Amino acid sequence: MSNRATLAGGVMLLLLLGGCAGSPSNSGDALESARTSFQTVKEDPSVLRSAAKDVIRAGESLARAERLSSYWGSADDVTHYAYLSQRYSDIAAQKSLLGLNQERAAKLELERQRLQLALREAKLLTIQEQSHWLEEQMVSLATTETERGLVMTLGDVLFDAGQADLNVSANRTVLKLVQFLQLNPRRVVRIEGYSDSRGDKQENLELSRARAQTVADVLIDLGIDAKRIEVQGHGEGYPVAENASAKGRARNRRVEIVFSDELGRLGPSR
Repeated sequence: MSNRATLAGGVMLLLLLGGCAGSPSNSGDALESARTSFQTVKEDPSVLRSAAKDVIRAGESLARAERLSSYWGSADDVTHYAYLSQRYSDIAAQKSLLGLNQERAAKLELERQRLQLALREAKLLTIQEQSHWLEEQMVSLATTETERGLVMTLGDVLFDAGQADLNVSANRTVLKLVQFLQLNPRRVVRIEGYSDSRGDKQENLELSRARAQTVADVLIDLGIDAKRIEVQGHGEGYPVAENASAKGRARNRRVEIVFSDELGRLGPSR
């Protein structure tokens, strides 16, 4: 009877060990995932600035999960606190993203208001002044006559590296463009984005089109009819300089604005 009880106890122990075999593995995966997420948010200054309390909670929950991971039979507790840490990290990341989007929206609104104010001031020009100004405008827009039509180039300096948002330095150029289109209501434009050859080809294509779309969005926001604007992205195609040097790559990162003739006819697209 004693041997039978011992045998039964041994079998029961093996069953218990076997039944728990999956739990440490699952808790280990959850713990590792929580560690990775916490490491990411705690090293991001924007996350720490906008969601410090959530980062602290994520760290506290992770620390508790790591302490429990050293106790046999506490896999469920490890998984639970690892899950809490993961969720706090996710919440912190989302709050940071929301804050960045709000900051960007506020910046864009401020720039829009500044440009609109400048436009209102420009409209105070007399008809004679506008006429004289218009004669000089094509020169001041730094346009070039090509087989596609009259082309104005917005250089890479108007954008931050790898970004599609226009810098404040672009305001003067955009203002001239808006004024010209307002005084030439029959003209339409095709806005073309280009990149250098560094990086992923598809990403370059998407960035080039995003930059062209940003210019189009600003024109539309300032009163230019969207029907007068066509947007294209050509990525690293059609370079105007070699990509072997920084200077050449900077020239290739550009947005070109192709103007129609006075009857609204655009030249051939690439």
